[in-house]
Amino acid sequence: MSGTTRDDPERVHVAILGAGFGGLCAAIQLKRAGIEDFVILERAGEVGGTWQANTYPGAQCDIPSILYSFSFAPNPHWSRLYPYQEEIRQYLRDCVRHFGLTPHLRLRHEVSEARWDERARRWHVTTAHSNWRARVLIAAPGPFSSPSVPDFPGLDRFRGRVIHTAEWDHQHDFAGERVGVVGTGASAVQVIPRLQPEVAAMTVFQRTPTWIMPHPDRPMTGLPQRVFDRVPAVQRLARTGFDLVQEAMVPGLVFRPALLKGAEWLGRAHLRRQVRDPELRTALTPDYAFGCKRPTFSNTYYPALAAPNVQVATGGIDEVTPDGIVTADGTTHALDTLVLATGFRMTGHPMFGRIHGRGGRSLREVWQGEPRAHLGTVVHGFPNLFFLLGPNSVTYTSQILTIEAQVRYLLSALRRMRAERLSSVEVREDVQRAFVTRTDRGLSRSVWNTGGCRSYYLTGSGRNFVFYPGFARQFRARTRAFDPAQFHTTAADDATDDVTAENSRSA
Repeated sequence: MSGTTRDDPERVHVAILGAGFGGLCAAIQLKRAGIEDFVILERAGEVGGTWQANTYPGAQCDIPSILYSFSFAPNPHWSRLYPYQEEIRQYLRDCVRHFGLTPHLRLRHEVSEARWDERARRWHVTTAHSNWRARVLIAAPGPFSSPSVPDFPGLDRFRGRVIHTAEWDHQHDFAGERVGVVGTGASAVQVIPRLQPEVAAMTVFQRTPTWIMPHPDRPMTGLPQRVFDRVPAVQRLARTGFDLVQEAMVPGLVFRPALLKGAEWLGRAHLRRQVRDPELRTALTPDYAFGCKRPTFSNTYYPALAAPNVQVATGGIDEVTPDGIVTADGTTHALDTLVLATGFRMTGHPMFGRIHGRGGRSLREVWQGEPRAHLGTVVHGFPNLFFLLGPNSVTYTSQILTIEAQVRYLLSALRRMRAERLSSVEVREDVQRAFVTRTDRGLSRSVWNTGGCRSYYLTGSGRNFVFYPGFARQFRARTRAFDPAQFHTTAADDATDDVTAENSRSA
């Protein structure tokens, strides 16, 4: 199978956009189900998704490695409880090799457009190098794949180097430089302690402080690896244990935020232990409820901020000059390099403008900054499209669990389409609307909606479009099987469809 010219498209049963955890999970499970007629289109030069893009020093997962991996592909050889970027990327490379995905991969094939053809009942997918016609489209672009660059006045006039954490320049030498870091989220918390010892001076531009918790990371080499390797049931048991620990936060996060006071106390105690300067400690103390913004683990962030060569600027950025940054209080901060730890474009992901459903309308046009879907997986107006980690699909545990539940759901849909010879399925508008309404009601008392902060979990109107209002087990139960009664379905027409031929190749 190889992509051909735009005038002579290659036909496949399934096209997968993205080769991160979501896209690779879908591909592996398709193969395990006996479906070989698919292609994976990836814009980068290798697999990994978030863990291919984010290579900044200190990049580390905040979910235990035993849980941040596929349930069907356990790795007994994780070196740490909380893995670093390169080890996660290597895990995904190993999965590609082990499950034989290489023939299906098309690297450096960034999708420029995916358009539903109502007459042919197929998706037309275009890249710079190829053109595909697919019966089913699986969108797995990942929420942390499109860097967000602030629109600071004068940023384009800065004479120094500007580096986003998601586009790290490993050739750049920070030694002896005056470095500014914009942002105090997870990537900043991880990269600042790595840069601080190298630079002559560092200014951290903080808009909102982050809740920082003691980091429980530890090596997994030696006895744990030997036990997991020889007795796989122990690793499965440990995975279940970590899952339950993660889910123990749900009652406080979703239903009764007052239950999070213990975690808030721990965060304050961690800050008191590590920061002696009362003025700095005050600047670093969040004024919003724990969990409202994403909390982060670190034992080195506070000591780095308290180092003699670091200052924390809280006045807000007024403008960027050719030689540095002027904050709202009128202070000029001279800089040689500016690091943007400013996260990702969530509601404005570029892929939303490239996927066009019925009537030619794109996801961006339909959503208008307010992403909505049924079960975070299917979207009215976009037949045969299945989203992974779509709107309101994330549960408060490893996102791999969410992905696996969604992939099981889409495989159930594919089996039903084959059994009933359906050429298209599209979720009904009333079904999607009911899910969104129940979701909004379920999140109305959550800490994300009532905790007194703004975060990337919320749209411009204040709607939480990220989380599912409950436990991962509830989400898995709701996505256990595809229900055709919730969909508009179109039977295959032998005159125009070749579902039977496609399914014979995919069985």
